[in-house]
Amino acid sequence: MISLASPAAESGATKREFKDAADAASSVGADSAKRQRREGTVDPSEESDVTIHPGADDGSHPRELPQTPAHQVRIARNLETNKYIYPPITSAQTTNAKMYLKHYGLQKFLDAFLPQELNSMYIHFLIRLLGFEVKDPELLEKVSELLEPADAADPGESNITYVSNDDPLEKRSVVRLIKDLQKAINKVLSTRVRLTSFYTVDHFTERLKTAKNILVLTGAGVSTSLGIPDFRSSQGFYSRVKHLGLDDPQDVFNLDIFMQDPSIFYNIAHMVLPPDNIYSPLHSFIKMLQDKGKLLRNYTQNIDNLESYAGVDADKLVQCHGSFATASCTTCHWQMPGSHIFENIRKMELPLCPYCYQKRREYFPTVTDANRGVDRRPSPYINATVPKSYGVLKPDITFFGEALPSKFHKTIRKDITKCDLLICIGTSLKVAPVSEIVNMIPAHVPQILINRDPVNHAEFDLNLLGYCDDVAALVAQKCDWDIPHKKWAELKDKKFNYEELDKGTYQVRAEVEPERTEEEK
Repeated sequence: MISLASPAAESGATKREFKDAADAASSVGADSAKRQRREGTVDPSEESDVTIHPGADDGSHPRELPQTPAHQVRIARNLETNKYIYPPITSAQTTNAKMYLKHYGLQKFLDAFLPQELNSMYIHFLIRLLGFEVKDPELLEKVSELLEPADAADPGESNITYVSNDDPLEKRSVVRLIKDLQKAINKVLSTRVRLTSFYTVDHFTERLKTAKNILVLTGAGVSTSLGIPDFRSSQGFYSRVKHLGLDDPQDVFNLDIFMQDPSIFYNIAHMVLPPDNIYSPLHSFIKMLQDKGKLLRNYTQNIDNLESYAGVDADKLVQCHGSFATASCTTCHWQMPGSHIFENIRKMELPLCPYCYQKRREYFPTVTDANRGVDRRPSPYINATVPKSYGVLKPDITFFGEALPSKFHKTIRKDITKCDLLICIGTSLKVAPVSEIVNMIPAHVPQILINRDPVNHAEFDLNLLGYCDDVAALVAQKCDWDIPHKKWAELKDKKFNYEELDKGTYQVRAEVEPERTEEEK
């Protein structure tokens, strides 16, 4: 087994040693990762230290039995420059490698693709073959320096060798590469493969008409048409709070920081405060599925509670990250309707619990108290031990560091077994465990993405890219259904174009009507 002290990390190693080392390396952080998933604090795009390689296949080719490669990987080394030459990687080869790994398992995969004697360059090549690349810039630079430039002249057969020499990387980099390969392998094994018979808009509408248990997963993109910002786009919420000087913009939703100083959250909370009783056509599209007896559940990552305004029943709705619907005292846990603190939020004031208010004034006297000559100076001990959040009301939003609502865990287990269609709308699927739902659904169940941008770390059978309201209107038109929304009158006859960008991926746009001439007016 390769360890930090093992000579195998400094010289050519066997395939068995690399596999043992990869297994050992992956087990180190397993418990921590599982704990983070339970707490809902893992971003799957950050969980892996490898990124999707630009030349990687998207998995949309027909599903067939993978082919065993004609020969194991052979990496050449230029004897003149001492640099390595990788074989070219095509998208078809990436697809086949992924399928081979999923179909035959890790051991047969390694046996089929790797030679018996190898060095760390084979590990990096395998990461690329699976469609990924190392994220660590320092490690990537070290590996890149060992590779022959793509535009280099052909050295000729007489100037190359295929014999593995001493490993060109130091042992620390080798171990890191092994960990990255294990993460890439785990990513492939945990990600679904697209269905071969479901990839068009017509496939979607036909299934919509027959489906009886549709699971809808929604994110911030379903509310942006109402002026509510999403979180991660260039114009999103997190980009607007950089002025606060936080190490990470997400810290505005960090429970520990809120408990230390709730004013940070309340200085920006008005930016995500939901509007009063308005909702988008997309919200009404979900309500329409409910009215037709097709909605199994709507799992929403949004905190604006607009699904309720649209009429989605409480038993059909799981607010995975909580909502503004209620607020609770951080000290005594007294709960009240969230709307009662909206005025405080708009004024950027701390909403205080009436039951803890008097005690809080003793701990934190105001300027007004001092002006009145009231001596409310607490002891230094109390000042040091009482948090600033004492007696402060907090919206029942799930902050980073808090467990998801129990309803999520109670319903998701049975819902994934009953679901016959999954529709993900307006979400980048960045935060676990909600983002993991797509990989929990049975493999035969079609999955559709409706979003402005593609989600590259998931494998949807159909991607409908565009504004969520436009896509919902297009689908309703093709099903000959009416969306129960005041804007449906104008959307019903609106024309939409959907252009196929790739198999299973369409760009949806509203058709721009030509300007009328003066005579037509």
